[in-house]
Amino acid sequence: MPSVGLARSACAMLVVASLTLPGIAAAQEQAAAAPVYLEDSGSPFGPVEVSDEDAAKLEMPKLAFAVTPAEEKDFDKYYYFVRPGVSYADAYRDIVECDGYARGLQSGVTYTQVPYPYAGTLGGAIGGAIGNAMAAAIFGSAEKRRMRRVNMRGCMYYKGYQRYGLKKDLWEEFHFEEGLSEMPETRRFDYLKRQALVASTAKPEGKELGL
Repeated sequence: MPSVGLARSACAMLVVASLTLPGIAAAQEQAAAAPVYLEDSGSPFGPVEVSDEDAAKLEMPKLAFAVTPAEEKDFDKYYYFVRPGVSYADAYRDIVECDGYARGLQSGVTYTQVPYPYAGTLGGAIGGAIGNAMAAAIFGSAEKRRMRRVNMRGCMYYKGYQRYGLKKDLWEEFHFEEGLSEMPETRRFDYLKRQALVASTAKPEGKELGL
């Protein structure tokens, strides 16, 4: 009788193995066939064509300025990133990836119904449309710009970059903000390339601002 029990156990193990092993093999084949993007950063936005030699084609933006208390209050908006030892190519890949996370955000400003007794009337519909369009233009655009800054700062900080304050007019030379309209692609990547040049080569004298 014990031999019968052992035989049954052996058969059961063979059945389990025959059901399990093909599933494991299929999963391994599927994982091997999965596309790999930028192994150095794990970007979900696909490969970026860039080399360190591309940095020689760019002009270094001006960063030196005398800090005033008024300008220092705006360093949450106007700043640049630096990571000592990073190559230009890696800095550009990092900035493009973080820009991918930060673009196309929704402001959260949605349609608001007009109050009674104007709800459901032609005048109320027209007035509501105008009012909501104005609210989106004024508040929605500002909120999208704020959300972009938050995402860029968080993403670059996670990748090891430090943030340094910059005067507004100098910042505008190689940065952009997005409200209700997006930056054209050619101009967008021109700005990002110069940001990468600064991030990989600048030697800031100001204090680190952190996240």
